[in-house]
Amino acid sequence: MSLKIIGVGKGIPKKGISNNELADFLDTSDTWISSRTGIKNRYVCTNETLTDLSAIAAVQAVENADLSLSDIDTIICSTIGGDYHTPSLACCIAERIGINCPAFDINAACSGFIYGLEIASGFLSSRKAKNILIICAEILSTQMDWGDRSTCVLFGDGAAACVITEGDALKYISLSVSANSSMINIPAGTGNSPFIHDKADGGFLRMQGQEVFKFAVSTLETEIKQALAALKIPLDEIDYFVLHQGNKRIIDSTRTKLGQPQDKFPINIDRYGNLSSASIPLLLFEMLEDGRLKTGNTVFMSAFGAGMTTGSCVFVWE
Repeated sequence: MSLKIIGVGKGIPKKGISNNELADFLDTSDTWISSRTGIKNRYVCTNETLTDLSAIAAVQAVENADLSLSDIDTIICSTIGGDYHTPSLACCIAERIGINCPAFDINAACSGFIYGLEIASGFLSSRKAKNILIICAEILSTQMDWGDRSTCVLFGDGAAACVITEGDALKYISLSVSANSSMINIPAGTGNSPFIHDKADGGFLRMQGQEVFKFAVSTLETEIKQALAALKIPLDEIDYFVLHQGNKRIIDSTRTKLGQPQDKFPINIDRYGNLSSASIPLLLFEMLEDGRLKTGNTVFMSAFGAGMTTGSCVFVWE
């Protein structure tokens, strides 16, 4: 069974941080950051929790779908980590917005939205759900070493949500893992267990930037070619390439290799930074809001993240 997206929403912190503000306490500059990443601004939580942002996005998505909260029968939340180790962020959101249904988290890093779509498809196919709320939410500002200019300038906080139901929009989906836990990771630490001799503190996000860049560029090109071959459609039939907003240079490199026009590769990384799994659904929200995304458009979506996970899909927007 296929599916379609019938409502979208977003939740963004109030505090915006420009590159120039980062330069106040880091050895960096707007020119250094923007030329290497395409990022000019990002938003970070101050008084907000990730549950706060997620609940705002969820309620907006349900309202945009012309449904009531009581119509939602499953919540899937993609996140690297919520406000607690346990309970899950999905359970916290369900409590906040007053929904009593199955709710659980997944962690596929930046590919989490596509992984969520695949899981939702399975629930719809088995008739275990009719209206599924996928929420992608990240509070990466708490995972950064704010003295490391190579990583902390890249990420932001935020949430985006989609309501999924039965439909014929999804034409292709593919998930994969190129197993590598060292390229991007956040060490968990060992706590104070008396049974572990080599104790380790939890750490900040670590990333091999150049290796991630090479992986992303090669992976995106391969994913696009595989999707086109599977669907037996030409490249020009894709109206939009909605890619994970990890680095504008990655997106530009992919576009150049494919020989496609810039307007087919929408971006919002300049305003939000890398929002991990929330980046694609947030971009969909903005494209719907400003009228770029229309019924009948064919959209290729792809993301890559720690693991290294990859998820790609093709929608014909309904």
